[in-house]
Amino acid sequence: MASPESPEQSDPVVPVKRPNPMRGRVARAGDTPASTGNIANIVTVVRIFMAPVFIWLLLTDGGDLGYLRYIAAGLFVLAIVTDTVDGILARRQNLVTDFGKILDPIADKVLIGGALVALSILGELWWWVTIVILVREFGITIFRFAVIRTRVIPAVASGKLKTVLQAVGISLLLFPFWTAVGDWEHWAGWIVMGVALVLTVVSGVDFVVKYRQQNRVATA
Repeated sequence: MASPESPEQSDPVVPVKRPNPMRGRVARAGDTPASTGNIANIVTVVRIFMAPVFIWLLLTDGGDLGYLRYIAAGLFVLAIVTDTVDGILARRQNLVTDFGKILDPIADKVLIGGALVALSILGELWWWVTIVILVREFGITIFRFAVIRTRVIPAVASGKLKTVLQAVGISLLLFPFWTAVGDWEHWAGWIVMGVALVLTVVSGVDFVVKYRQQNRVATA
């Protein structure tokens, strides 16, 4: 006679069917689950694809400060604007998803990182500034993926501010307005980039501290 715990009397294991992440709301507001392919995430993906086009235009100009330089600078600003657009859409329409929380910072890093590397290649930005920023940015990204199975960590407020300062500094360096208004515009770009550099390091430390605090609460 089989014991109560024998395999013959155990309940069959029924696999849990995971919900399709692409199902859900795409654009309309509501309280039901949002699709991973919602409009806010689509805008973020478009920003990622704009990055290589912008970089190609910038490097093709090669520092000649011709029309390609202005097109590249304009495309960079347009891409940065989409960062605000996808955030507004996600919050206003309640389309915030874990995928979006991960993808949005990656899109920023691809765009900002590409701009920094391109400017350094052109000799218009010190390589050590680019390297420090990239080490911080990609270090935090790798850390996010390392802990993604346990929790999704949204960007900290100081991290969002440093992204804004990086974008402003890069924009000032991209548009060669100093040829018309004087070198003060170039110096303004370098000063903003210096402040952004400091905040980049500070926000990285802030991110790690916030994670450790959350981790202590979760394991308490």
